[in-house]
Order: sequence, then structure tokens, then C-alpha cells
Amino acid sequence: MDAGQHQYHHLHHHQQISCVNIDTGGDRFPQWSLQETRDFLMIRAQLDPTFMETKRNKPLWEIISTKMKDKGYNRSSEQCKCKWKNLVTRYKGCETMEPEGMKQQFPFYNELQAIFAARMQRMVWNEAEGSAAGGSKKKTTHELSWDDEDEKNEESEGDEKGTTGGKKKRKINKNNPGGSSNTSGGNVSNCVKEMLEEYMKQQGEMEMQWMNAYEAREEERKMREIEWRQRMEALENERNQMERRRREREEERSAREEGRAEKRDALITALLNKLRREDSSHNR
Repeated sequence: MDAGQHQYHHLHHHQQISCVNIDTGGDRFPQWSLQETRDFLMIRAQLDPTFMETKRNKPLWEIISTKMKDKGYNRSSEQCKCKWKNLVTRYKGCETMEPEGMKQQFPFYNELQAIFAARMQRMVWNEAEGSAAGGSKKKTTHELSWDDEDEKNEESEGDEKGTTGGKKKRKINKNNPGGSSNTSGGNVSNCVKEMLEEYMKQQGEMEMQWMNAYEAREEERKMREIEWRQRMEALENERNQMERRRREREEERSAREEGRAEKRDALITALLNKLRREDSSHNR
């Protein structure tokens, strides 16, 4: 790693730390609310095509800050920029998470996914429409990275400071412009293909995860339904058995009462016959 690269990475690391400090809140910088973040992402999504077409993004962040103030939020351009970098970092971290855990850990996943999906679609259109034009290829390279709009300013600052190695590389490129253009064109085509393949792979993996999760939930629902039906059948059988036993007891009770009634009638009849015989004997 030469001195220029070391200086660039040091600057990039310092700005990441600064963004974390600004976004973590406190008395001076209050926390971002959910609605404030959603309004911010809506504004950022509207300006995303412009971010991809320009090399200097500082005026755009000023515009976003002004639009946020119009909505009643007091956020500086630097706060908006750092908030975007942190959201992108959290979005990247959700790629290895389960689908159900994404929305719980990062509630703005759908908004970020919509922004990057639209950016990828624009990249495909630009590559298809201007594959033969060098300017179109250069424009496409601005859309290859999720957060390259934040790195443009960092790269420009690194170029202004410069190093001897960087100057030598620029001299070499000036001496051989044709070869550099051809190499750049080939690299852009390969990079676009790799990006598209990676994007399609990620989409396929996410669809597979969603499908597996849906099938698992459906299987669990079927198992719960089967268990519920089995419990209902068991309760119905138990109720039928209890009803049958009740009827059997009722029949036994009725039979006992009938038997007692017959014995009582027989006893009364015997007593009446005995009294009649005694009366007859006295009369004689």
C-alpha cells in the first residue's frame, strides 16, 4: 500500500467514525425518529438518480437538508450524509440475516431495497442503451457501488493532496490513452456482468429463503390443524361415551323403578286378598 492509499483509507476511516458520532445522538444531535428517517429516505430516493450523475454531491446534501427543514426537521447536510452511510451499512448487514429477523433488526430494509433495486434497473438500462458509447460506460460506473456517492468526495480530496505514485500513474495513462480506454471498457463490462450476477444470486437466495420460510410456516399450520382436528375428534368421542353411559344409567334406573313398582303392586294385591279372605271367614 503506497502513501496515497494509506492516506485515503485513514481519511475514510476517520469520516466513518465521525458519522457514527453524529448519528448516535445526544443533547446536540437528537436521535432520528422512525418517521423522520422514512421522510429522509423518501427525499433521498427522489434525488438518487442525480447523485449517480454528478461528481460533486455536497450541494445535493444541502438540498436534502433544506427539504428536511421544510418538513420540520433540523438536520445539517453532514448529518444527512452520515445517516445515509449508516443506513447503507445496516442494510448490507441484513444480507446474512433470516427474512423474519430483517424487519425486526432494521425497519427500513424495504425502503433501502427499493432505492437500490431502482438504481440497478437504471444501470441495466444505461448499459443496454449506451453500451457502445464511452460516456455511457463512465456514467454506469457511478452506479456500481451502493454508497459510492459518499466516496466521491473522499477520492477527490485524496487526489488533490496526491502522491508521487499517483502522479506517475496519471502520466502513464496520458502516454497510452487508447489502451487505457480499451481496458476501462472491458473492466466496466466485466464489472457490470459481475454486479448483475451477484444481484440475481442475492435475489434468488432471498426468494429461496422466503419460500423455505413460507413452506415451513405452512407445514406448521397444517400440523397444528391436524392436532386440532384430532383433539376435536377425541373430545367428540369422549362426549359420545359420556352420553352413552348416561343413557345406560338412565335405563338401569328406570328398570329398577319398574321392578320396585311391580313388587309394590304385588305386595298390595297380596294384602288385599288376605284381608278379603279374613273378612269372608268372619262373616261365616
